[in-house]
This record gives sequence, structure tokens and C-alpha cells, in this order.
Amino acid sequence: MSAPTQRPPKVSEREARQVAEAARQQDWHKPSFAKELFLGRFRLDLIHPHPLPADEDVRRGEAFLAKLREFCATRVDGARIEREARIPDETVTGLKELGALGMKIDPKYGGLGLTQLYYNRALALVGSVSPALGALLSAHQSIGVPQPLKLFGTQEQKDAFLPRLARDALSAFLLTEPDVGSDPARLATTAVPEGDTYVLDGVKLWTTNGVVADLLVVMARVPASEGHKGGITAFVVEADAPGITVEHRNAFMGLRGLENGVTRFHQVRVPAGHRIGPEGAGLKIALTTLNTGRLSLPAACAGAGKWCLKIAREWAAEREQWGKPVARHEAVGTKISFLAATAFALEAVVDLASQMADEDRNDIRIEAALAKLYGSEMAWRMADELVQIRGGRGYETADSLAARGERAVPAEQLLRDLRINRIFEGSTEIMHLLIAREAVDAHLAVAGDIIDPDKTLADKAKAGARAGGFYARWLPKLVAGQGQLPGAYGEFGELAGHLRFVERTSRKLARSTFYAMSRWQGKMELKQAFLGRIVDIGAELFAMSAVCVRAELLRTTTDHGREAHQLADAFCHQSRLRVDELFGRLWANTDDLDRKVVDGVLAGSYTWLEEGILDPSGDGPWIADTTPGPSTEENVHRKIP
Repeated sequence: MSAPTQRPPKVSEREARQVAEAARQQDWHKPSFAKELFLGRFRLDLIHPHPLPADEDVRRGEAFLAKLREFCATRVDGARIEREARIPDETVTGLKELGALGMKIDPKYGGLGLTQLYYNRALALVGSVSPALGALLSAHQSIGVPQPLKLFGTQEQKDAFLPRLARDALSAFLLTEPDVGSDPARLATTAVPEGDTYVLDGVKLWTTNGVVADLLVVMARVPASEGHKGGITAFVVEADAPGITVEHRNAFMGLRGLENGVTRFHQVRVPAGHRIGPEGAGLKIALTTLNTGRLSLPAACAGAGKWCLKIAREWAAEREQWGKPVARHEAVGTKISFLAATAFALEAVVDLASQMADEDRNDIRIEAALAKLYGSEMAWRMADELVQIRGGRGYETADSLAARGERAVPAEQLLRDLRINRIFEGSTEIMHLLIAREAVDAHLAVAGDIIDPDKTLADKAKAGARAGGFYARWLPKLVAGQGQLPGAYGEFGELAGHLRFVERTSRKLARSTFYAMSRWQGKMELKQAFLGRIVDIGAELFAMSAVCVRAELLRTTTDHGREAHQLADAFCHQSRLRVDELFGRLWANTDDLDRKVVDGVLAGSYTWLEEGILDPSGDGPWIADTTPGPSTEENVHRKIP
């Protein structure tokens, strides 16, 4: 049976939102620190005292990290990966022998059974040597086949696939299509039921690990028919199955060793037993997988931040200008202070969220999303500041530096490698919308029907009654709190004032959100710039909370308590300035004017401004044709021995 040969289905904005909403995890069965924070309730008890790993988890994790450190120091050549734009097969083979493909897989399936905390530390370590290698491991385990099987797979699927994945089978996750990014309602790849199989047809883009993968998680649309609910569905697919062609290996500005490609499916038969979960559950599976899977990305960012600090410290102490090291000049010193404070913060955020994931006492879907958003944005700033501190040497490649006798510092490579983190696994803009939706979930639960045009007057009346009761109880609690008590959080010493600020600001943030909902009602979802600022404020408050809790943990358990408190104090002061600026821009901004300019740009009113240049980008289509059918390209898929 042939799949229909059409472009992605046309859907309205409302239909697209309905698909996304249906894929959301609807219920909150566990407490969430970040959710409470957005509601103006500072639940410090949910994160303090800082959760700690079990002794056995520490023993197992530290033992593996020691082996991994030795491997990365002696058998991984990051410069070679960058130069050749490929991870050598022997490097991947060495990681397989080390058990690195099974870091998160249960030992009963041949994996190492590491906790999320130690898995993330391992990724940070590998990523510091080669970000492309870190991305390969992350794509394999964080969003590839192991995680959805762990959460949603049948016992038969786990028995069949997890031992392979722990030992030597690389995996990839295939959702994005050439004309479908963050709008899965338009997914065009089909999986047509035929007997006890499904027949896949379609094209997938940006398939990280797809060029070398042995197993794939593929999201495809099952048409509704008799006996089939249909909808977007997840499948485990053998990468060498007949009809699969890797048509192209993509090249990027950074992560040059990334094995990322374009994969075409033509009449690919997949056994029904390889379907993960029921039909129509694919997006929910993907989003649930990402709840913790997203933590791998900020872990890599935290590792990059540490490296930025190390290079800045060593260089700024060595380089002299006008009679003293450049670090002693305030213009550079403020950058170094930012690097040190932010490196501490990124690690605090990742470790706290990771340990919360391991404990499984809290719902961390917002915390993980905030960690991804904050880590990717701040690490990019840190790399940019490092390049600035290094000056011309920051812009020069490591190979060029080495060729003329200087230390081969790949600062410009780091800037290129980190840039993608603000885009994949949810761009910054999409993360703003995702987090904002979760942050206002309590409001929509009680008052959503009031602004829903499809609801009847009776439904709206009931919603009004519910909302009246909720806000009668909630709003008075936003007036005063512990943040106004001079002695509150006194056990944190000099950091207590910052926690009082977080508590006060959390209530202010909730009041601002409520005012905006009252003002714009159903149109608030269109105020994406406003929602982005709301989320960014919440991210800063979460980071400040994590920093203070971590500093207090280090004070009581290590010899670095005084220094940790100093870094936490510096970070919180810097963060408070950013929060104040964001609050100012909630109501004093150029959003309305920007929309008018956008209208003019799209209408062609300013094309005169583009005169005097030539466009070197060529005249090909903006989006490649992805009509289903047999491939006409050479298959560039390769299997790593």
C-alpha cells in the first residue's frame, strides 16, 4: 500500500495548539518547586536541604567517571574530530568497551545504571574534550531509543533492544522534517497499518546520530481507520531496514563531528511489536522523555562554562597591558567575575535538577526546561565573553595559534559549538512558550473555559465560579510573605537577603502574570515577548535559589564553603540586576511598535533598505521537496564496527 504523496497537512493555528495541548502531561501528581515559584509560593522546603545521592550511587558514579576521565585524556583527540569533521570509529568503539552507551540503562540489561546526576557529569566531562562526542552520547541515551523504552516500552521490547543499546547499538531520534519543526501537527511521515506491520513513508531532517545509528525512534502519523485510533505514533526501527536511505550528512557551523543527516523512508515495513505505546501517543512519549532528557544539554553547558572560567583565569593572569595583568583592569575583571559566578550557577542548577530527577519526589518538567533554557543562553554569553577577553586570539583558530607557536585554545570553536544549544531540543523561543504554558496551568485549570470561544455560557459561568473561589484564596497570599521579614532564612548567613528577594519577587511575578491575564485574557497567548520575560524572570529566581542552596551545602560538607558563599553572593547580585531590568521591560517596551515594523517588513514597505548589496545565497528553494517515494541518492549510512 502506497502512502499519499502530499505536502505536510494544512492545519490552522488552533488545530496546531490542540495537538500540542493533547501531548502535554496534563496532571500534577507531585509537587513542583518551579511551578510554585511562578504562582508566588516560594517552597524552599522542596529543595533545601539540598538532596544528595545514595552512597552506592556515588561509588558507582565516581568509579565510572575515573575511567571515563582517563579515556578522554588519553584516547580522545578533540582537535582531530574538529579538523576531520568526524568522530573516529576507534573512539566510539572505545566508548562502547567502556560501557558509555549504557550509562543510564539498568544493569540487568547490561548497562551501568548511573543516576541522572552522574550521567550528566559524564556528559559534561566528555563534552569538555569534544562537544560533538558529548552530543553523540546524549542523543543516543537522552532522546534516543533507551529512554522512551525505559519509560513506555513493553517488557519484550526492553529485553530485545536494551542489551544491544547498552553494548554497541547507537540510536537516534527522528521527529523533525524539512517542513515541520516545532509544529508537529503538520507531521507528514506516515505509518500505514498493513496486517501485523506498519509501512513507513516520509523524510526526516536533522537526525542526530542518524548517519551511524543502528536503531531509530521514528515519529510518524498513523491514519485513522477501522481498528486504528491513528495519530502521531512512536516506533523503534532498525536503521538498516530495506527502504531506509540516509541521503545526506549535514554540515554545521559547529559540532563538526556530529553525525547528523537526512533520512528517507520508502515503504519501510516495521513490525507492530516495535510500536512504543499506543497509536497517537508519540508526542506525549517524546515530551515525557524530554522532561529529564533535556538535562543533558545544560550539563554540557555547565562543563563549557567551567572551561571558559579556566581559560579566562589563566590567560587574564598571564596577559599584561599597561603594566598589569588584564584581569586587574575593571573592564576585563567584571567579565571574569561574571564567568566565575555563572559557572557556579550553571552547575548548581544542573546538579539540583538532576538530583531531584533521581529522587523522583518532585515533578521537574518545568525545572528541566528552565535548566535547558538558562544553561544554553548563559553558556553562550560566557563563550562570547571568553572570546572577548582573549581578543584577537579568541577569534583565531586553535590550529592557527599552534602553527605560530602559541597554546591551541579553541575559544572560537566553543562559540560555534555552543550556538546550537539555543536551538535544538526546543529553541529559546519555544522553551519560553512551553514553560509559560506550564507556569499558567493553574490559572487555565480554573479560568480557562472563560476565555475559550468554544465553551457554552453555562461552562463559562461554572468556570467563573471556580475562578472566583481560587483567586479569593490565592490573591491575598501575594501581598505579604517571609521575604519581608528581616530575619527570614537566617541560616543562610549573608545569602539570606537574596532568598528574601526571591520570595518577594516570586509574589511580584505572580501578581504581574495575573494582571496580564486580566488585561489580555485569551489574547495573552499572543504576547510572546511578554511571556518570554516572565519566564526569564522565573529562570533567574530558580537559578538564585539553586545557587544559595548549593552554597549552603558546600559550606556544611566541604572546605570551600566560604568561597562558595562568595560566588553565590556575586551571582545573586548580578542576577537581581537582570531581574530588575526584565521587570522594567514587562510594561515599558517596544512590543507594539515592533509588530508594526514587522507588518511593514512583510508588506515590502522597507525593501528600499536592502538596496546596495548582493545576495550570495543562491536561488534554490527555501525548503527541499520531500514528496514520498524511492530515494535517488546514495545511501551514506555507515555502521561503526
